[in-house]
Amino acid sequence: MTKNQKVKTLTYSAFMTAFIILLGFLPGIPIGFIPVPIILQNMGIMMAGGLLGPKYGTISVGAFLTLALIGLPVLTGGNGGAASFLGPSGGYRIAWLFTPFLIGFFIKKLQITNSKNWIGELIIVLVFGVIFVDLVGAIWLSIQSNIPLITSLISNLVFIPGDCIKAILTVFIVRRLRKEGGFEMYFRK
Repeated sequence: MTKNQKVKTLTYSAFMTAFIILLGFLPGIPIGFIPVPIILQNMGIMMAGGLLGPKYGTISVGAFLTLALIGLPVLTGGNGGAASFLGPSGGYRIAWLFTPFLIGFFIKKLQITNSKNWIGELIIVLVFGVIFVDLVGAIWLSIQSNIPLITSLISNLVFIPGDCIKAILTVFIVRRLRKEGGFEMYFRK
């Protein structure tokens, strides 16, 4: 990687971290029957893997989660601190660290960044950005809130329609940015 590419990578990673934080300024939508709101930050998490690939997407999300962990109010609703990782939403946040790696890895492995196969990319984002995150989140919610796992899984179905819309938007935006912005270097073998 050239010095210019390193600077570009650092800039893109910092921008993605800032973008995820910015999405947190949009208020969450409370659901009522579970203590986890509908938020937009997970869209930024999905975008990190699709734009920056497995390594730098994970670094960007890791930086964001570190800022949240040390107490900066970067999570939706101005939350932050270690307690936010132990509460009802903690499982989703833990899954977020792995999401950009999984999305970026499979996009790179299947070499679909430059192809017209946007459906393949959408499936990857749906599996790892929606199903994986909701599954880990539901398991943690079940443990943390002391509710049966099946109840937690069923209650998480409320997130699926919105998360599917976010996944479609993510793929559309990421493919456009990747085409225009030089992000393809993160997906070379």
